[in-house]
Amino acid sequence: MDVIIWLLIIACFILSFVGIIFPLVPSPLVLWIGFLLHFFFLEGNLSGLFWGAMVILTIILVVSDIIANSYFVKKYGGSKWGERIAAVGVIVGSFIVPPFGIIVVPFVAVLITELLQKRSPQESVRAAIGSLLGFLGGSIAKVVIQTIMIVWFFIAA
Repeated sequence: MDVIIWLLIIACFILSFVGIIFPLVPSPLVLWIGFLLHFFFLEGNLSGLFWGAMVILTIILVVSDIIANSYFVKKYGGSKWGERIAAVGVIVGSFIVPPFGIIVVPFVAVLITELLQKRSPQESVRAAIGSLLGFLGGSIAKVVIQTIMIVWFFIAA
């Protein structure tokens, strides 16, 4: 039985990385299912430090796309409205034609927002490119954070 539980845990961890490409798979939830399988079925004795750190890392994991998108839009000359629309675009885009929606929707939304604010097409495209870089930065952050969480789990288990 233990082997089956470990296989399920590993499958959850692999599936969490699929969630980076297909945002409809909730990566943090799948990671936590793996942790909880260990806790409930393998008499896991993970420390309070582990659980606390996983809560903090999960929060960072959830907001990494939004933070990265807003940061890069701002860095590439986007307006406050462009930053806000980029954050909304990430959320909306995850439900529209995954995985491409999470790239295309924020890009187009920021581009339109900046154009509506009477920015030049060049400035608008630059801010929209910032949203694309934000997505890439958020994805890299997710890979790093999830890897840390999984490695920490295996060390603690």
